Amino acid sequence: MTQPLISVRNLSKHFTMDRDLLGRTTSVLKAVDDLSFDIYPGETFGLVGESGCGKTTVGKLLVDLYTPTAGEILYNGEDLARLKPKERRRYCRDIQLIFQDPYASLNPRMTVDDIISEPIRVNRLQPPEKIDDRVGYLLNAVGLSANYRNRFPHEFSGGQRQRIGIARALAMEPKLIVCDEPVSALDVSIQAQVLNLLDDLSEEFGLTYLFIAHGLNVVKHISDRVGVMYLGKLVELAPKRELYRNPLHPYTKALLSAIPVTNPALRTERILLEGDVTSPIDPKPGCRFASRCYAKGECLGCDCDVEMPPLAEVSPEHFVACYLHPGV
Repeated sequence: MTQPLISVRNLSKHFTMDRDLLGRTTSVLKAVDDLSFDIYPGETFGLVGESGCGKTTVGKLLVDLYTPTAGEILYNGEDLARLKPKERRRYCRDIQLIFQDPYASLNPRMTVDDIISEPIRVNRLQPPEKIDDRVGYLLNAVGLSANYRNRFPHEFSGGQRQRIGIARALAMEPKLIVCDEPVSALDVSIQAQVLNLLDDLSEEFGLTYLFIAHGLNVVKHISDRVGVMYLGKLVELAPKRELYRNPLHPYTKALLSAIPVTNPALRTERILLEGDVTSPIDPKPGCRFASRCYAKGECLGCDCDVEMPPLAEVSPEHFVACYLHPGV
C-alpha cells in the first residue's frame, strides 16, 4: 500500500484564553482536538466544516505556523517535531499555503516579479540567470501573461491576485499545497475557473492538496476524499462519491441539504439545525454536535451527552463518529 505523504495522528491545538493570578491556565480553547487522517501522494483531501471548526488551524499546523499541543504530524513517515533544522527547512519548502484572502496575502509594495521570484532567490532554487524564465513560466502556468510581471497587486482583480498567490506557492516546487478556502472570496464564476486551474496544476506538477472549504459543494468536483469537521473534531471521513451518496453523520446530512440545487425536481428538504452551538472553550464531555443533533431521538441508549463517539470504520474507507451506526 502507498505510504501517506502526510499522516496526522491524534493532533490537538489548544489556545490559552485566561489565567489566574498565579499564571495558571483556567480557560482553554480547543481549536483542534484529537484529529487523525492521512493524505496520500497525488490526491486532493477535502476538509469541510462551518466557520470556527478548526479547519484553518489544521492547515497552519501542517505548514508549521503553529506548534501542536499534542499529537504528531508525520511527513513521509518522519515526525515533524523530531526533524533537524535542515530537514525542517526542507519540509517547509515542500508544504506551501494558498491563502484565503487574495488582497491581504500579497505585499502591495512588491511587483508580481518580486513576489514570485523572492522565494526562488532566497532558497536558491534556480541559477540567477534562469529566475526570469521561471517567473514567466509560472505566470503562464496559472493563466497570466508574463508581461504582467512588472505590475503591482492593486492593478489586478481578485481572481488574478489569487492566481499570483498560486504561482508564488508553485515557485517553491512543493509536494503538498494547503489551500485555505482559496475561492471563498471570489465571485462564483471565478471560483469555477480557479478550481479547474488547481485541478490542472495537480496533474502538471504532480501536486497533492489539502483543500479547506466551508461547504461540500465547493469540494465536490476537486476532492478524492472528504473529511467533515465540527468544533475541532473529525465527525466523518469517506471517499467523495461514498460521502455524497451515503452520508451517515447528521451534521454531514445537514451540510449536504444546504447545497443549492438548480433542478426543482431534485430538490430535497432542507435540514435546519436548532439549538446552541457548543463552545470550543472548555467544552463539556460528549459529542460536540449533541446540542444541535436532530437525530438524538433515534439513538436509544446512546451516551452522546457524556462521551464523544470514536471515529470508527463502518464500511470500507468510510469512517463516522456517531452512535447511530453499528460498529461505533
